[in-house]
Order: sequence, then structure tokens, then C-alpha cells
Amino acid sequence: MALTVDDIIGLLQVQGAAQYGREAVSQHQHALQCAHLAERAGAAPELVAAALLHDLGHLLAIRAPVAASPSGTDDLHQYVALPFLRGVFPDAVLEPIRMHVDAKRYLCCVDAGYWASLSPASQRSLVLQGGPFSAEEAAAFLMHPFALDAVALRRWDDSAKNPAATPPDLAHYGAVLEAARSGAITC
Repeated sequence: MALTVDDIIGLLQVQGAAQYGREAVSQHQHALQCAHLAERAGAAPELVAAALLHDLGHLLAIRAPVAASPSGTDDLHQYVALPFLRGVFPDAVLEPIRMHVDAKRYLCCVDAGYWASLSPASQRSLVLQGGPFSAEEAAAFLMHPFALDAVALRRWDDSAKNPAATPPDLAHYGAVLEAARSGAITC
């Protein structure tokens, strides 16, 4: 079942109020900060929407505990939201979401200082997500048309954990989500 923009905003407000793993911010605050960083960088509405929605799979896993993995395994959150967003948003939103975990693995392979810049929680999750890419995996990752968008999203994701940040509210990003929807193909 596809989510509406109102459904998404509700998820971010209610389930998003929970702490973002072991980070100092809630999921809601993390999403707003990530979208704000994308917007400040001049990203297109589709990439700002992807930044806002990149961890929506965590929130859907809260609604459907069967998808959650509290046992110390990767919850594959980057894939969980896609069936709920497909047909609502174009690939320019969906693909960076799908690839943002692989972008972390890519950056660990190609940027010598990247691992050390990750929060301890992000370092722990990287291990569960398969660790750094090999050189061959990194090269294959870059062949995807949305790879550079996913890398940009990843960098905003890593920086969107400031408890003192004051990004615009969800009403602002609801309008961005509506703008990003315009590229979706619906039947």
C-alpha cells in the first residue's frame, strides 16, 4: 500500500519521536536535519525528499515489528520503505534512499578518513551492513545513475545528528514532498 504525504508526515511525527538509535537526536529531528542540509546545498526537490525519507524504513519497522531486527542483524531499512513509496515518488527519490547504506560502504573504501568521521552507532551498523566495499564493489557502485546523489545523501545523513540544530518543520517539507511527487509515474 502506497503512503500518502500525510501518512509520511504522521509517521515522522509519531514513530519519529523515538530516539534515533544511539544518536543524540530523534528520528524526526534527524530526518529534518538531513533534508535541511540537502536544501542548503541546493539539491533538487527529489533529493531533498530522499534526504527526508532515507530512514523511513526504520519507522515502518516500528509499525510492523516483524520487519525489525533487534537481534543485532541489519534491518535492511533502506529497502523497507520502497514498496510504500513506489508509485508515489520517482526514482530520483527512491534510488538515493535505496543506495544510502551502500554509499557509506563506498565512502569507507575510497575516503581514508571517512570511517573515523562516523559516529560510533554508524560504525557499528556498518559492520552489520557488510563493511566497506572492495575496490571492485566501489567501482560497480559508481556505475549506478544515482550513485553520486546517494553519496551526497550519505554525507548529509552523517552530519544530521546535532541536538541543537533548528531546521524547518515538517509543514515546510510537506511542500517539498509534494513538489518531488510531480515526477512520479502513477497508473
